[in-house]
Amino acid sequence: MGKGTLIRCLRERVPGLALSVSATTRSPRPGEVDGRDYHFLTQEEFERRVQEGEFLEHASYAGNRYGTLRSELDRAEEPGTHGLVLEIEVQGARQVRQQVPEALGVLILPPSEEDLRSRLEGRGSDSAAQIESRLKVAQEELGAREEFRHRVVNDEIDRAAGELEGLIATMWGRPEEEPSP
Repeated sequence: MGKGTLIRCLRERVPGLALSVSATTRSPRPGEVDGRDYHFLTQEEFERRVQEGEFLEHASYAGNRYGTLRSELDRAEEPGTHGLVLEIEVQGARQVRQQVPEALGVLILPPSEEDLRSRLEGRGSDSAAQIESRLKVAQEELGAREEFRHRVVNDEIDRAAGELEGLIATMWGRPEEEPSP
């Protein structure tokens, strides 16, 4: 269970929470759909859009580029939507923090490096070199943990989603609901 699984669980628990669709230069994985899972762009298109200021944030990660198009922020304005989740890396979070200081930044941590390696290998979509590159980036990101006021360990999906739900409730100014017996 990775970050995507955690975010899906969170969105089931928090009605009105939309998910930003990131742009990337990587190739689609089997079953991924352009515009739903990612906006798949060529390197040239990605760079052109960076130069034209169309990205809120962007970063290089494991040999590809990823970013959040400013147009994705419109999702937060759709009827019935009360917030927007950006699934981004630490480089991007730094850029968002500079531009949107009121944003709630949460670092999602794997339970351990072994667990992260197992998740990456279990996907079956990355080469051994890509997995090693992702693990190296993860180590660097762990070094940035003190930059984040909020950190959630993704060790058990319901617990981690509950912790995120509590952070959102606090940010939205709503008291958390009492847990059911």
